[in-house]
Amino acid sequence: MALGGCATFTPDGGFAPVGEAVRERIGKEAAWARTDAEREALDVRVAALLAKGPLSADDAVQVALLNNRGLQAQLAELGVAEADLVQAGRLPNPRFSLHRVSDEHHYKLERAISFNLLSLAAMPLVSEVEKRRFAAAQQRAVLDVLRLASDTRKAWVAAVAAEETLRYMRQVRLAADAGAELASRMAKAGNWSALERAREQGFYADAALAVARAEQAAGSARERLTRLLGLWGSQAGFTLPERLPDLPGEARDRPDIEREAMAQRLDVRAAVLDTQAVARNLGLANATRFVNVLEVGVSREREGRDEPYVTGYEVTFELPLFDWGTSRVARAETLYRQSLDRAAQTAIDARSEVREAYRHYRLSHDIAKHYRDEIVPLRKRVAEENLLRYNGMLIGVFDLLADARAQIASVTGYVEALRDFWTAEADLGMAMIGRAPPPTVARAAAPQAGSGGGH
Repeated sequence: MALGGCATFTPDGGFAPVGEAVRERIGKEAAWARTDAEREALDVRVAALLAKGPLSADDAVQVALLNNRGLQAQLAELGVAEADLVQAGRLPNPRFSLHRVSDEHHYKLERAISFNLLSLAAMPLVSEVEKRRFAAAQQRAVLDVLRLASDTRKAWVAAVAAEETLRYMRQVRLAADAGAELASRMAKAGNWSALERAREQGFYADAALAVARAEQAAGSARERLTRLLGLWGSQAGFTLPERLPDLPGEARDRPDIEREAMAQRLDVRAAVLDTQAVARNLGLANATRFVNVLEVGVSREREGRDEPYVTGYEVTFELPLFDWGTSRVARAETLYRQSLDRAAQTAIDARSEVREAYRHYRLSHDIAKHYRDEIVPLRKRVAEENLLRYNGMLIGVFDLLADARAQIASVTGYVEALRDFWTAEADLGMAMIGRAPPPTVARAAAPQAGSGGGH
């Protein structure tokens, strides 16, 4: 009875190690609201973060960790795992049996209380297995929180980049609209051919289509961010910054990234814990293959109505004639081999994923840097030179509009390259923690500046 009394629930459901691990890795606070009062307190904190103004990436991550209901549902698995752990540490209930026989010539009354001794002997082994499973559940909870943080950061980057791209697409449409209007007037005056007019109108049509697609992409990106933040109603009207953070001067050099990943990956740790739990379970299967074959208890009998009670003991022994427990042992051995293979594959995948994420991170930085240091300055220099030539009446207005469109397109390409870099950085951070989605490279949607014919 004393041993059974030691199996109790923790005040926070085992969430404290999860919150501490999240703070150490990303510097954010995760919360598991288990009461209405705790939920209301989190709502107040979320409202304060949203009221600060344009929502930064860090604030977006914090809002998601406090307000995402899907995460709250995943954290509830901790409560389930803790309940299994507590149950494993509690004594099995004793059995009470009552047997009564009565007729005109015979009367017998038997009372017995029995207890499963082998269940008591196996309790430390079962408790150890459940402890490992509970630890694995905590590791998975940390991974769920950090995965949500990574997804939210990427969604924030995508939403800000989409709105910034939409603004540049609208500028391209304005330039194309001006070119199309001017071409139409010149064609009516007889100074412009039908082919040249059609080229300018075609570019305007492409620019208008690009704006529509950019509006669609911006709306979808914002809605995805809204879902991850767990917002609805008036809260969904949050504001975002006008532009992404600047590109860092240099990409981080991490030559030992595989070794770091093996030491930090939570899915690798969880796989090891699962394998250890299965190994202990195999030993448990061998030790308790006849866990229900022996019961012992006290009995109290009375042969007649006027006879005194007689106290004794009762032993129940199950004869293992048909089930010797070999199927349970074979099942445990198969699960152990399966767990070993899964752990090995998890480690192999982790090494490959972190190499891929790091390579994508470095290349994304190089591409964005090339846009920032080469393409955008060159387009700007060309536009400035053509403006001087236009002021000297060496080129026409259509050449000037074409250069303006080309400059805007290059800036849009830089925005998309910058978006890919920040997304790649988030993917790299997730790859160092657990399984991350494969990196993807988004294609630029900006129309090319092939303007109205050779002038």
